[in-house]
Amino acid sequence: MKTEPNFIVGFFKLESSGGIILMMAAVLAMIFANTSLSVYYDLFLSTPVAVKVGPLEVAKPLLLWINDGLMAVFFFLVGLELKRELREGELKDPKNIVLPGIGAIGGMLIPALVYAYFNYDNPEYAKGWAIPAATDIAFALGVLMLLGSRVPATVKIFLTSLAIFDDIGAIIIIACFYTDNISFASLVVVASCIPILWWMNHRKVEARSLYMMIGIIMWVAMLKSGVHATLSGVLVALFIPMRSKTNPDYSPLKSLEHDLHSVVAFFVLPVFAFANAGLNLSGMSVDDLLHPVPLGIALGLLVGKQIGVFGFCYLAIKAKLTELPAGMSFKTLYGTSALCGIGFTMSLFIGSLTFEGSYANQIFDERIGIVIGSLISGFIGFFVLRYSLPKHKDDVQDNEVQKP
Repeated sequence: MKTEPNFIVGFFKLESSGGIILMMAAVLAMIFANTSLSVYYDLFLSTPVAVKVGPLEVAKPLLLWINDGLMAVFFFLVGLELKRELREGELKDPKNIVLPGIGAIGGMLIPALVYAYFNYDNPEYAKGWAIPAATDIAFALGVLMLLGSRVPATVKIFLTSLAIFDDIGAIIIIACFYTDNISFASLVVVASCIPILWWMNHRKVEARSLYMMIGIIMWVAMLKSGVHATLSGVLVALFIPMRSKTNPDYSPLKSLEHDLHSVVAFFVLPVFAFANAGLNLSGMSVDDLLHPVPLGIALGLLVGKQIGVFGFCYLAIKAKLTELPAGMSFKTLYGTSALCGIGFTMSLFIGSLTFEGSYANQIFDERIGIVIGSLISGFIGFFVLRYSLPKHKDDVQDNEVQKP
């Protein structure tokens, strides 16, 4: 007797499921923030959580544990993916990194310039230039996967590769521009962890618990150092062995990446979205939408990303620095460029770093621009790709590069 497939199991196997759950978490946060449940929402996020061992204490409200702690797990996964792509993936071949690399540069530079155009005259507001430079790969891929089997593999590879470069840019930005009150004693602890991790990698130590222990020490030290703690996740990931010492066919890095992918997609990112997307719309006016900060963010994501990614790629192709991948046309390149304007999770994260505890939060809410810019970018990208991709699955393999 043939049994019907389990709907829940089938849903979680979908490539778009992570993006859908992320969207649901954001909508749920908006509901909580704009109803009588807002009291409980605020109490939940402000719940004090403290861990103390002797004189060492880490005490933060729950919101900051999510932003500093859970997001370190996300950046750990980013580090694993980056190492795998550079060692064995699409980024191993230099020919495959030129186009997404150039697109990523444009996709960070032009949105930052658009934002700066609206906020250059206010030093406090100008600090938010990096917010529209981010791309939420989970959300963008989720929207892309809604188009199903019509999407050529080259489009997925291009978007994923570009997002990896974007993540590298975000890591550099966070390290360089979001540090304050540097504690050199704490940085010494961080630095002392690196040779230990190198030795473990050199000896191909596979015990996850050891890496976790060193990672926690590094995270606490990074937190106390003034450098953002999430960067510890990337550093630890780069030392996870690519190959097993006893079994050449087994990859500790790929195994860990596989195990973490669901945790990040279905728990870490949705929890972060729920904690940070609770935008209270009561009393909001047109003036709030047209404030230079939300306006600069929205236009940076919506206009800057499209001009930056598509424009830089188009010029690079015309200059014969690279080629348009097989299966992609300039229309699908434009649609994919629009999807890069979905900044959501990463933009919220950088926004929280930029204006956290600032008086500016009482004047505007940068999340307005992030939500509006991301939503419109997602709709534009989806509909452009829907009408530019092959209509049937069988046409994908035979789809030739369209010349303008």
